[in-house]
Amino acid sequence: MGILNKEDYEEPACLLDMDRSSERPALTVPVGRIVEKLDEYLSHDDWAGAGRHLHYWLAEAKAGGDRRGELAIRNEMMGYYRKSGKEPEARESMNEALRLLDALGMRGNIIAGTTWVNAATVCKTFGHADEALPYFELARALYEKELPEDDGRLGGLYNNMALALADLGRFAEAEALYRKALGTMKKVPGSELEQAVTWLNLADLVHEQNEDADVNEMLETAETLLKTESLPRNGYYAYVCKSCAPGFDYYGWFMTAKELREAAEKIYAGT
Repeated sequence: MGILNKEDYEEPACLLDMDRSSERPALTVPVGRIVEKLDEYLSHDDWAGAGRHLHYWLAEAKAGGDRRGELAIRNEMMGYYRKSGKEPEARESMNEALRLLDALGMRGNIIAGTTWVNAATVCKTFGHADEALPYFELARALYEKELPEDDGRLGGLYNNMALALADLGRFAEAEALYRKALGTMKKVPGSELEQAVTWLNLADLVHEQNEDADVNEMLETAETLLKTESLPRNGYYAYVCKSCAPGFDYYGWFMTAKELREAAEKIYAGT
């Protein structure tokens, strides 16, 4: 997809944007297209391009007074900076997203759950599981009330919350949530990658409690899920393969790790 023109995103003012004059319509950024283009950058492992893309549209959202659009972009930036290992920038995006959430009065909206999950994951990634847990709990209360049991967002929440609980040494609770995540994701078509990640996380949890425990069955299940033929070999697939490879290396599954890295490299190379 090429560069977007002004007419692609200029729309009437958002009714929630009360601090602007009704005579000056807001310019609403095209969130769907922004995310689509972001995925395109990441599918080529172009993190610098992805960063420029996000900052460009963040500036456009601010200039147009599109606070909902800014919130959506801040959510994407949390993930971008988290995966890039840049804590100060991830924190800034997190704080701004939480501020916008309150300013827009959207704490009862599903977008609030997404924002809380992203904020919690930022905290957890940079070693602050105790800070992450309250955000996970807020998201869980909202998701379990508003989403059906077979919604993939619930599975993602349970998996990530379990990681934080494991960091805090609350192993029984973590295992219960991993199992809950798997139960949810099995109901979601095309969720094999997410299931594979959860099986690897579960293997790590079991191994952490008992280094002599046999986790091979869990690793076999994860490997089978990752190699599901029907899954699209896109940027997300490459990212998951690249992220899972070190886990297989750790347990001595070197050939599987090599195959996953090669699959990711092939996708990034566009071949």
